Amino acid sequence: MGDRDLILDNLTTDSGFFLEFDRDITAFQSRFQEVRLVESKTFGLVLLLDGKIQSTQVDEFIYHEALVHPAMFGHPDPRSVYIAGGGEGATLREVLRHDSVREAVMVDLDRQVVGMSREYLASWHQGAFDDPRTRLLFDDARAVLEREDRTYDVIICDLSEPVDDGPSYMLFTQEFYRLCSKRLNPGGILVTQSGCPSFIYSVSFQSVTLTLESVFTNVSPYLAFIPSFASSWGFTMAGNSPLLPAVAPEILQERIKPLAQELRYLDLDFIPAIFSIPKHLKDAKRSIGRIIRDGEPLIVI
Repeated sequence: MGDRDLILDNLTTDSGFFLEFDRDITAFQSRFQEVRLVESKTFGLVLLLDGKIQSTQVDEFIYHEALVHPAMFGHPDPRSVYIAGGGEGATLREVLRHDSVREAVMVDLDRQVVGMSREYLASWHQGAFDDPRTRLLFDDARAVLEREDRTYDVIICDLSEPVDDGPSYMLFTQEFYRLCSKRLNPGGILVTQSGCPSFIYSVSFQSVTLTLESVFTNVSPYLAFIPSFASSWGFTMAGNSPLLPAVAPEILQERIKPLAQELRYLDLDFIPAIFSIPKHLKDAKRSIGRIIRDGEPLIVI
């Protein structure tokens, strides 16, 4: 490929995709991970952590709307929200679109990533860090839940993939989800990104879903296609009360209405479709997935 500037993002040890970029914007090693921001013709600004694409200027709205709003619309009155991770500020941005929210607690381990996002990713955060409803903490999201004896209506896990020695692999375990369950108000909902559900590499998606099923009464996995990930991406909601797929259409319509003009990916017609899981993925859950535990964490490449 000559002298072209390329990023190779692996899906498995022997497959992946490349992205050609025009220039580096910034790159540094934080205390916790390798951080890089580049610019490409296809996707605009591209954020990478530990060499893996996290979000891009062109399609970040797909990931962040898909992560946030099914849980927020599934709750009748989400007032308090806890965000684990979310350094770009876009998850926080989407949470704060809901007028019912009185406080959004965002906990990100990496102060340097948030600082970089403030400087370069204004189209992601859109001032959400400075919203009076925001409480921003630079800490371990699990440690904060263990330390603070308070509860939330919605917990959103916007985490990087659980790579070896990365900052997030202990936030995908059964023990962590049990802690989250204790920190949810009655009727509360947890949602997490749950990895690539591709038939060639769906262990993360299957295992996160199985692990949540071992903790919560109701679990709903769903999918969104993210062009910059070159794949559909998995998300999983969980709670001990009925979740969004069980919300009556007329109620869902009322909950969506205030945001209808702001949302670019989700609408009333499309939301039911994201919960349609292909048969081969449903069949693979028991054969590929496993319960993730602190002593046996999930590590992806």
